[in-house]
Amino acid sequence: MIKLLRPEQWTKNFFIFLPVFFGGQLLNVSAILSCIIAFIAFSFAASSIYCFNDIHDIETDKQHPEKCKRPVASGAISPKTAYSIMAVCLLLSICTLYLFSENFMGLTILISFYYMVNVAYCIKLKNYAIVDVIIIAAGFVFRILAGGIATYIQPSEWIIIMTFLLALFLAFAKRRDDVVLYKDTGVSHRKNTNQYNLEFMNQVITLIAAITIIAYIMYTLSPNVIEYFNSEHIYFTSIFVLIGILRYLQISIVNLKSGNPAKILLHDRFIQCSIAGWIVSFLLIIYSKDIIAIFDRIAL
Repeated sequence: MIKLLRPEQWTKNFFIFLPVFFGGQLLNVSAILSCIIAFIAFSFAASSIYCFNDIHDIETDKQHPEKCKRPVASGAISPKTAYSIMAVCLLLSICTLYLFSENFMGLTILISFYYMVNVAYCIKLKNYAIVDVIIIAAGFVFRILAGGIATYIQPSEWIIIMTFLLALFLAFAKRRDDVVLYKDTGVSHRKNTNQYNLEFMNQVITLIAAITIIAYIMYTLSPNVIEYFNSEHIYFTSIFVLIGILRYLQISIVNLKSGNPAKILLHDRFIQCSIAGWIVSFLLIIYSKDIIAIFDRIAL
């Protein structure tokens, strides 16, 4: 049952905390609690969609060397039981928002729209090349918006653009893994795999990686951003973005293991260190005064 819910995929939902992080409200307990509630609700909704996806893709998953081990495809959980778990997860998502969220209506509308888009993706839209990765990338933008709605913090256009670009990069890298598998085995595990090829995927992920890095550097050098954070050292964080993307390109093109971004995040020490470095550097830039104030209080 735990495998069916895919809790490792919940790491994607940490994007919900970005509006609070960049909004300088990380030490605001009320804002953090609101994000945690949104995180839990989004996680239940996402798990409900994973259940539906596994039920819908049961036949194609049986032919996949890795996905055949999924609970529904392997027969460990019946489709009927999976439908029940799917309904319970959706109900838990709604109940979490109803009982604890300060903005029940706003988050319910957003998560409902996210849910409908992803159900449509599972049924039909994932069969269309390019459209499929755009929907995956849009899912991360939904998470950003959820964090903003939960805390009444308006996410900046920079956060939305950068999130979409990064998610698009990861999605294409994941699709590249499917193309490699199709090339090696001759078996297509997605209906749109034959609409891609290795040359196209290499060019696309390289292009998007370059655009993402350039966009991020432009963000760090933007006068408005420098003024907002009251710091001219934001450009320093671009180092961690650069090495993180280069490492992921290495995993995709050299190691051929980009099929599961969440798994890479949880196991690759290099990427973990680059993310940790990025977070710490931003913490020092945004919250240095607050951190100093806290230590002063402790000293007193």
